[in-house]
Amino acid sequence: MEDMIFYDRLQFAFTITFHYIFPQLTMGLSLIILFFKGYYLKSNKEIYNDAAKFFMKIFAINFTMGVITGIPMEFQFGTNWAKFSELTGGIIGQTLAMEGTFSFFLESSFLALFIFGEKIMGQKLHFLTGFFVFLGSWASGYLILATNAWMQHPVGYEILENGKFVLTHFSQLFSNPWLLPAFLHNQMASLVTSAFVVASIGAFYLLIKKNEEHGKLFVKTGIVFGLVASLLVAFPTGDLNAKNVAKYQPAAFAAMEGIFETEHAGAEIVLIGQPNMVEKKLDNKIAVPNILSFLTYQDWNKQIIGMDHFKKSELPDNIPALYYSYHIMVGLGTIFIGIMMLSVVFLYRKKLYTFKPLLWTLLFLVPFPFIANITGWYVAELGRQPYLVYGLLKTVDGISPTVSSGNTLFTLLGFVALYMLLGLLFLILVGKTIYHGPKSLKH
Repeated sequence: MEDMIFYDRLQFAFTITFHYIFPQLTMGLSLIILFFKGYYLKSNKEIYNDAAKFFMKIFAINFTMGVITGIPMEFQFGTNWAKFSELTGGIIGQTLAMEGTFSFFLESSFLALFIFGEKIMGQKLHFLTGFFVFLGSWASGYLILATNAWMQHPVGYEILENGKFVLTHFSQLFSNPWLLPAFLHNQMASLVTSAFVVASIGAFYLLIKKNEEHGKLFVKTGIVFGLVASLLVAFPTGDLNAKNVAKYQPAAFAAMEGIFETEHAGAEIVLIGQPNMVEKKLDNKIAVPNILSFLTYQDWNKQIIGMDHFKKSELPDNIPALYYSYHIMVGLGTIFIGIMMLSVVFLYRKKLYTFKPLLWTLLFLVPFPFIANITGWYVAELGRQPYLVYGLLKTVDGISPTVSSGNTLFTLLGFVALYMLLGLLFLILVGKTIYHGPKSLKH
């Protein structure tokens, strides 16, 4: 049984990790594309229209890969997690069906119109198609987060005698106190990723002295969007998310902050430290006293409950992975703020476009927002363990008992091989698009 759970979780973790490389870029990029197209209507400068069409081409490649890698996850609910689907399908099926029926078709339909319909529709209608692509991508994120928010903090449900969950208040799915902070945090994090991608492509053009006017526009747009989004990821959206975890999942909060023992007179915030699960402490710890209590409750001396307060069965089952994921996410987010602030200063002083160290930094930093986004999702999912539906349905009770660990491992190896090929294809297609540059789309 333990092998079955391990391989089921490992397969889903791999497929969703690879899949989420793509949606985090499409959601943020759709807003930046809308900005380029809108500014073109205002200024009538062709460079903005070039930028919108160029990045929509990257968006289309990314969107296609997201669809391809997302479909297997839907099937895994029926293969690896059949009991979970049977028990909770009456609730999570609502939002997942809405995401597929409304958001996906809205996004895909207007994406085709944006790419192929500019000359037929005219510029204002072309902008409108871009708006609907943006709306579809963000609505998709909202509905997926509504599903996840219910799993993190279940509301509006009733459990029947046969163990099945049924929805009693549809509106509570969307008024869930977990949903809005999680959605806004996720969208701002996605915008950080997209802003870094835009800025890095611009930095690349400036460094190789090709498409330099477009490069300047991309760098400028990327760092402005990136600075705003990076700040919003930290506050208020990240702050609100952390407070929700402290309120509704105190065991997860203690684990991700590395609090082994309850802090009765104000909790310190740990900057660096390694969880020692044998001695129940953090090794080589560097911490600032009382800060965590203040950030969480606006009280320097407020008690923070530690892991010693909970039974072992109530704690996340991989505390080191949760702790490190959280600190990687926070650490990278802090670096992003610093890099973007420095870039804006150089932009203001009109030195950014010629300062190669910073351009190289923007170029090579591009993978790290993807890492930060993915580790952020690890925090949410590892923190919810050992539950699929927090406090109500254990992970061990949601698997498919008839699917052997050998079958799951075999298909996992197949996914790894296939997704590596898809990843290589994605890099080739995007690389060719960047190589040809935005000017190739003018005629």
